[in-house]
Amino acid sequence: MTSAGSQRPPGQDAPQDEHASGGAWDRIWHAIRRPSRGQFVAAVLLAALAFAAVTQVRLTGGNDKYAGMRQADLVQVLNGLSTTARRAEADLTRAEQTRNSLRDRSQRRTAALQQARTELAGLGILAGTTPATGPGIEVTVTEKPGRHLKVTDLLDGIEELRDAGAEAMQLNDRVRVIAQTAFADAQGGLAVDGRVLKPPYTIDVIGNPGTLSRALSFPGGFTDGVHYDGGAVSVRRLATVQITVTRAPVSPKYAHIVGGR
Repeated sequence: MTSAGSQRPPGQDAPQDEHASGGAWDRIWHAIRRPSRGQFVAAVLLAALAFAAVTQVRLTGGNDKYAGMRQADLVQVLNGLSTTARRAEADLTRAEQTRNSLRDRSQRRTAALQQARTELAGLGILAGTTPATGPGIEVTVTEKPGRHLKVTDLLDGIEELRDAGAEAMQLNDRVRVIAQTAFADAQGGLAVDGRVLKPPYTIDVIGNPGTLSRALSFPGGFTDGVHYDGGAVSVRRLATVQITVTRAPVSPKYAHIVGGR
C-alpha cells in the first residue's frame, strides 16, 4: 500500500519526455547554425574527398577511348599499330646502315689520304725534294798528298751504299745524291751534278748503320779501292743523321702516266 504523498498523478511523465526531445532538436539546430571547429574541418574534408572521387571517375571514363570498341575494331587498331612499329624499325635500320656506310667511307677516305701522304713523303725523300733525318753513318774520304782519287772510286762507294739500303744521301752538305745524280772528273776535285766538290768528301747517309758500314768494308770493296788509289776512308755510326740539302722537283720529259691509273 502506498501513501498518498508518494503517488504521481497520471500523465505526469509525459511533459518531461517532451522536454527532453525538444532539447535534443535544439542542440542539433544549434550545431547546424553554429558548428564547432572540428565539425567544420570534417565537413571540408568530406567535400574535398567527394570532389576528387567524381573527378577521377570522369577522367578515367574520358581517357579510355577503346572501352566501347568492338573486338574486331580493336584487332584492326592493333594491326595498324604493329604495321607502324615495323615501318619505324625499318626506317631506323636504314638510317643506321646509312650512318655506318658514311662512317666506313669516311674512314676509308681518311686511311687512303694518310697512305697517300705517307707515300708522298717517302717519294719526296727518294727524289731528294724533302729533307730527311734518321740513323745512319758519316763517311769521310780523304786523298793522300800528291794523289788524286778517280770518279769511279766515289761512285763505287755510292753504289755500295745504295745496295746496302741507303735511303738518303748528301755530299759535302752541297749536293743531294739521288738515282739521277751524275759524277765526272774535274780540276782539283769531282763534278757532282755540275757542282765541283773538293776533297775531303763527306757522305752523309741515312739507313741501318751496321749494314751500311759493313757494306763499305768488305774485302776488295770501296775502302780497299780508295786505299789502292791513294786515299783513306773513315766511317762513323750515328744515331741521327740530318739530310738538309734538297733538289727542285723535275717533271718527266718523255714519260707519261698511263691512263686510268
